[in-house]
Amino acid sequence: MNRVMNYLPGYYRNFAEFIQLSKAQTAELDRLTEECDRLLDNQFVTTADERSISRRERMLAIRPNREQETLDERKLRILNRYQTKPPFTIRYLQQQLDFLLGANRSMVAVDSDQYLLTVTTSIDDAFLFKEMEYTISTIKPANLLYQQETSLVDRIVVKEIGKKQSLTRATKLGRWRLGQTPFATREEEVILFD
Repeated sequence: MNRVMNYLPGYYRNFAEFIQLSKAQTAELDRLTEECDRLLDNQFVTTADERSISRRERMLAIRPNREQETLDERKLRILNRYQTKPPFTIRYLQQQLDFLLGANRSMVAVDSDQYLLTVTTSIDDAFLFKEMEYTISTIKPANLLYQQETSLVDRIVVKEIGKKQSLTRATKLGRWRLGQTPFATREEEVILFD
């Protein structure tokens, strides 16, 4: 649609020069609108494009691995870095880890007598593990020792089967001939329980 022509008086709509001029101006206005929208989107990490994310990474001294990390993972890292500001409490650390890893995938505990911060996690992604370590080292006080523990969330299923098989010895001392008669014969296997 030629949106510039709508603002001109009806008299100019019949001239080819004004029609072409308004088409050119409409194209420029459309590009301007796109650039304004892109500028607004780049103000927020979640809607930013690759170029804006790269600029933010340089500002935060982050060296991304563009071959292995997606744009969404890089955005998550930037959001995490922006949010690792005081107050530093156990509840805050737990909230940050829940944001980063997902709810109920980590548990934070402090043993104040031993000055020990224990974080138990269930992570199988190297990117998330590195970002979690950065978050913890940024947030934890210097007097606490950090200890990482891993938890398994998979279930182990054990299936037990009881079988019985009788062996009948076919030899007697002094009368057994090697290679001519079998040492023992097996009976058919019977399942006791399943």
